[in-house]
Amino acid sequence: MILRFLLFPTLLSVALCAAPCAQAQTRVGEAVLVQNEVVRLAATATPINVGDSMLRDETVRTGADSAARFVMADSTNLSLGPSATLKLDRTVFNDEHSYRDVTIRMTTGAFRFVTGHSEKAAYKITTPLATIGVRGTTLDILSQRGRSVVVLQEGAASVCTLSFQCVQLTQPGDTAVITSTGGKVTIAKTSTPPWTFAANCAANSGLCAVNQYADASPTITPGVRDDDTLCGR
Repeated sequence: MILRFLLFPTLLSVALCAAPCAQAQTRVGEAVLVQNEVVRLAATATPINVGDSMLRDETVRTGADSAARFVMADSTNLSLGPSATLKLDRTVFNDEHSYRDVTIRMTTGAFRFVTGHSEKAAYKITTPLATIGVRGTTLDILSQRGRSVVVLQEGAASVCTLSFQCVQLTQPGDTAVITSTGGKVTIAKTSTPPWTFAANCAANSGLCAVNQYADASPTITPGVRDDDTLCGR
């Protein structure tokens, strides 16, 4: 009986903590353009419509002949071309409209990334072959099996392989091409891009517009801390 009495508060605490942890979702942006099939992937694929929230830790996918643009809470603009998959691996708020740490994984497809109001060191973009650090930047990014292409449109960026071979992009048109052949990954820099996101913009001009995230604030579920530490973990 005494043991049961001592264990009850602990079990109650765990139970109360588990519920918000399981249900907690943080709004970090919203969809401002949706063309054809755009879904969020969880247990099932759920359609995304204009005005829908972009959530922390979620994966977004566009179908063939589809595209989307999201504006994050710090006014970062993320555009996705057809058959693209993107995941927000980590978002830590600094305040309502800026991030202390944000990691965006571009798994496959074509993307345009325009930095928002957060400190540039807060951003980390990854593909299966590369990590990208930005310094006030507009970037076009293509992620394919065995190949990633990063084209600088404005600002500056550092592009590195997973083994820390790096190139610096400092002038518009500077491009990093990362390839994996037979298990060997190489990176090369060129000023003649083999690809850009421009064709997607030509097909839908709204895809490459830039919006401020001024009409909404990130909604954080009570019980969720901005440092991603949920229930003491």
